[in-house]
Amino acid sequence: MKPLKDKLLSFYRKNKRMPSLSEIMRITGYKTKSAVSYALGKLIDDGVVSKDKTGKLIPKNIADIRVLGLVEAGFPSPSEEELADTLSIDEYLVEKREATYILTVKGDSMIDAGILEGDMVLVERGAEYKDGDIIIAEIDGEWTIKYFRKKKGVIFLEPANINYKPLYPTQELIVSAVVRAVIRKY
Repeated sequence: MKPLKDKLLSFYRKNKRMPSLSEIMRITGYKTKSAVSYALGKLIDDGVVSKDKTGKLIPKNIADIRVLGLVEAGFPSPSEEELADTLSIDEYLVEKREATYILTVKGDSMIDAGILEGDMVLVERGAEYKDGDIIIAEIDGEWTIKYFRKKKGVIFLEPANINYKPLYPTQELIVSAVVRAVIRKY
């Protein structure tokens, strides 16, 4: 019989969400919600899952991925595959789960930063930002993703595409989040 962790991972991969207590009862064969709660308590203690403010399950180290070493991006070099470690993508990318969300990119103003239309960006709301950070902002009532720039006391948003001009707020600039990662599926 598959352990609870594997069943949760399988459900998560298939449904793109964690199961409810009733669904866990169905997929595990547990007869009561208290039995499920007890088993989940062990997984929470082990750092496999956690709960958000509303009590919903959140995967943590449920999908560690093996880190095998380096790959040369310059000249090819001989290399042997060796298991260096495992890495939880969630732990690597997400510092503050409750403030982190994903947006899908529309448009091409950030292509020279390697952010293409259709990519997803992982962003952290309320994070500190500085000159040169890629941010999500509302400028004069419109939302955008750009570099945050501050030069000689002047704040503006800079695209990463020569076909676009910098944006200077005429009324208001509200920085909502800082981009932490770009996600692209090939």
